[in-house]
Amino acid sequence: MTSLQRGVLWVAILASFVAFLDGAIVNVALPAIKDDLGGGLATQQWVVDAYLLTLGALILLAGSLSDTFGRIRILGVGLGIFGIASMACAVAPTGALLIAARAVQGAGAALLVPSSLALITSAFTGPGRAKAIGSWTAWTGTAFVAGPLLGGVLVEYVSWRLIFAINVLPIAGTLVLLAGLGRNNSATPQLAGASSGNDPGAARVRPSVDVAGAVLAAVGLAGTVFALIEQQRLGWKNPAVSVPFVAGMVLLAAFLLWEARSRHPMMPLGLFKARNFAVGNLATAFVYAGVSLGPLMVVIFLQEVAGFTAAQAGLATLPVAVLTIFLAGVFGGMAGRYGPRLFMAVGPVVAGCGFLWMMTATEPFNFWFQMLPGLILYGIGLSVTVAPLTSAILGAVPPLQSGIGSAVNNAVSRVAGLVAIALAGIILGTALDVDSFRRIMVVVAILLLVGGVISAVGISNKDTGGFVPDEAAACCQDKAAPGAVAAGSGQSGFGQARTG
Repeated sequence: MTSLQRGVLWVAILASFVAFLDGAIVNVALPAIKDDLGGGLATQQWVVDAYLLTLGALILLAGSLSDTFGRIRILGVGLGIFGIASMACAVAPTGALLIAARAVQGAGAALLVPSSLALITSAFTGPGRAKAIGSWTAWTGTAFVAGPLLGGVLVEYVSWRLIFAINVLPIAGTLVLLAGLGRNNSATPQLAGASSGNDPGAARVRPSVDVAGAVLAAVGLAGTVFALIEQQRLGWKNPAVSVPFVAGMVLLAAFLLWEARSRHPMMPLGLFKARNFAVGNLATAFVYAGVSLGPLMVVIFLQEVAGFTAAQAGLATLPVAVLTIFLAGVFGGMAGRYGPRLFMAVGPVVAGCGFLWMMTATEPFNFWFQMLPGLILYGIGLSVTVAPLTSAILGAVPPLQSGIGSAVNNAVSRVAGLVAIALAGIILGTALDVDSFRRIMVVVAILLLVGGVISAVGISNKDTGGFVPDEAAACCQDKAAPGAVAAGSGQSGFGQARTG
């Protein structure tokens, strides 16, 4: 590995680590944020969903921006936006300003992971590329272990504001390394991307950016999610709820129509003609709705109902991260030999059984018997599911489209989590208590069980298409729980944004 390649790898690792750490760290801080800024459950929902909203709406666009304006440039812009927004989150005096800053932070995060992976694929080839992506996945996966623990300690002993301010340190280091790469552009024009100016033909092959599609998706999602969250406070008959909901649904329908007719769509609908791609994304919607909603409610329940401290709540979720780190790659390899269908069917069912176990939570609360076994089942089920799901979906599309295929699957998971969290208020009712927690656990279990049934009925082991490029599989790494890319294998696990 040359010194330039080493620099590229560390830039990619640090940039993605920042985004993954923020996603893993924020859940444990939500009760403290509510206590400090007020706003009840709606504030907690919006702190999570504002981030997911812009991230989910823009992640499809991020790859095109990287190719159009240059990987180094877009990565630098993403880091700058994320850093400024993180500081705005840290000093936000009100819930509304925190939510606005989180939305900007999500926009910055959408630029980080695709640009990081693009740098790696530009600087490495062959076995070296697989090894580099394996290192990227392993290092960034530690964010999902460190996040809840670090967040819990900071919230309990310092302040929830520090979980955002701490982002500035790795961002500053990454920008310094990135500046060094920028100075080497003349020697390595491939790092800069299509618009670097070093390639005489760059302007002729510059891809188009689907601005209209991005606007329709972002505004449509914003209106719909706003209505789902605020209806609990204002009611469906209030024009402030009904109008955004109707407008959002109309714009989302317009987005699909636009994508069907656009010459350069942000989300090529033709990909859904492949059976495993269509079925796999449908399963993703149900599985990741449950994966986003369930752990969020568990962390809040442990603090607000069971009386755990923030640090204890972070420690309680550690088994899930540890299990996925050690098991996701194992089940990914098994799915490569035997096909993904069985794993995609069984995994969500096992995870769902974990949430059904958590329904035993009652007063007096006993974590060791009422919660820990369920968390272990959930971690095992998630480990069984994640890598086979990625391989099934990406293996169903042509290799040249694997990048956009992974982006679509990532966006589906984000939006599913976004909507599930927005609906939490309807399921919970007026407050989170033992009874409403049980209702949430039932809903989460049903979502996971439906995802397993869809996979059992619809996934075909004959439609996997064989080898999945490592960089395409790694694009899904930040969705649910940490995994690992086996160098040269083309199989990966992928991880939770938490909900943050």
